[in-house]
Amino acid sequence: MINTIGFIELNSIAKGIEVADHMLKVANVQLMFSTATCPGKYITLIYGDVGSVENSIAAAKILGGEFIIDDLMIPNVDEQIFPAITGSSNVKKIGAIGVIESLAMASLIVAADTCVKASGVELVELRLGSGIGGKSYLVMTGDVSEVDASMEAGVAVIKESGNIVYYTIIPSPHKDFKNTLL
Repeated sequence: MINTIGFIELNSIAKGIEVADHMLKVANVQLMFSTATCPGKYITLIYGDVGSVENSIAAAKILGGEFIIDDLMIPNVDEQIFPAITGSSNVKKIGAIGVIESLAMASLIVAADTCVKASGVELVELRLGSGIGGKSYLVMTGDVSEVDASMEAGVAVIKESGNIVYYTIIPSPHKDFKNTLL
């Protein structure tokens, strides 16, 4: 079953390109994206079955060595993660808004998966590092109680890693602002 994602972040663009290519050659995984990001980092996100993703990430860690900043593997990842990362979420209605901002990309992906599994929120966006100085953030929507429960679970994940910047809940966003999120 193809429901596992793997993510690797390196502090060298050249090494990141080399590692990304290697990840795809050593295991039967699919590439979601592989790109340079701020500030001078390189990130790659793959998906596939658990064993393949595990093998690909293990190979990346060996080849990447001291250039590896962070990595993750999430088996049984929630299906909302993919469209949130690619900016193609299909959210129809904005309710309360929850925003979590992190210094790290990997912990934010884990937090996003945790948020959607904690309650009935929908992910609006998951922005990873590009154009925002290497930070990351997620935007979720739902009923206030759902957003609150998800926020608590997601923030706990990022606080564990020490990478939390700020988080907030907007219970009733202005109608003009809602339109910018859809």
